[in-house]
Amino acid sequence: MRTVLAPEMGGCRVLGQVWGGWRRGPGVRAARTASSFGTEARHQQQRRGSSKRSGPLDDQPFSGLLRPENVTREELVDVLRAAVVDQKGKPGELTLLSVLPELSQSLGLGERELQVVRAPGKETSGLVLLSSCPQTASHLQKFFTHSQRARRPTVTYCAVTDGIPATSEGKIQAALKLEHIDGVNLVVPVKSPSRKDILEGVKRTLSYFRVVAMGSGCALVQLQPLTAFPSQLQAHMALQLCPLLGDHRYSARVATVLGQRFLLPAESTRPQRQVLDEALLRRLHLTPSQAAQLPLHLHLHCLYLPGARPRDPPIKLLAPLPSYFSRTLHCLGLHYQ
Repeated sequence: MRTVLAPEMGGCRVLGQVWGGWRRGPGVRAARTASSFGTEARHQQQRRGSSKRSGPLDDQPFSGLLRPENVTREELVDVLRAAVVDQKGKPGELTLLSVLPELSQSLGLGERELQVVRAPGKETSGLVLLSSCPQTASHLQKFFTHSQRARRPTVTYCAVTDGIPATSEGKIQAALKLEHIDGVNLVVPVKSPSRKDILEGVKRTLSYFRVVAMGSGCALVQLQPLTAFPSQLQAHMALQLCPLLGDHRYSARVATVLGQRFLLPAESTRPQRQVLDEALLRRLHLTPSQAAQLPLHLHLHCLYLPGARPRDPPIKLLAPLPSYFSRTLHCLGLHYQ
């Protein structure tokens, strides 16, 4: 993983790794560009698929996926430290937060503490943004907040869906709330929320989506959340009847009868391991037991940071796809440029 730092942002470290709830994989690149499909969706022509292969098939279906049980604290610190591109300026649980003190020492920051500015959610891979400078962290948070209010996307995720969205691009709007069901916190949609609902924690959420490629009953989709809510993208794609591949929490809400998909009541649908049809399992070269361990195919691929000066274009950071994600694209005949 590498880190890119904009001028006048001393002390900031942008750590891009395949970090998913705890998973992180290699690499970050940076380029100065400000394109964003969410604000230009109506003016772009969507390419609907490609049969070009994305890379060689790996014998290990989930290679590149780090898990707490197969990596030490020292190895995790080394992985994060190796990700730094430029440098200017729960107890006992192995998580990103738990190794920040060691990483800070490893980077020679002395008494300065690293803090997480932006990171993907649990089980999600992609870019992680860290800072050792409180002023820089505050500046970045203000940039993200202002962009969100202005409906300007600052992050783009790549995802593989089980199913193909009905339209090639569009927006998903839903009122969501967190509910504690059977000992698990789950995101539940709320129809026609009242003012009281909003005051009690219901949030109106919005995401843009665009289909990049499709095949074998699956789609490669770019997602841009315009609001922040736990598991927002997983819940949104389930509402589109296209749950994310490897979503073992919300995919059970989508049922199929005689080839037609429909939603089950969220409040009465318990999370369960995602069930994939036999044809898809064959394409993925997975056994049912392996499919039960399939990681969530949701990757924070692109993150925008403010330019060095007010009129400069945003800085764009890119995190390459983890190897298991690329393997899936290869198996499905999907190509991502």
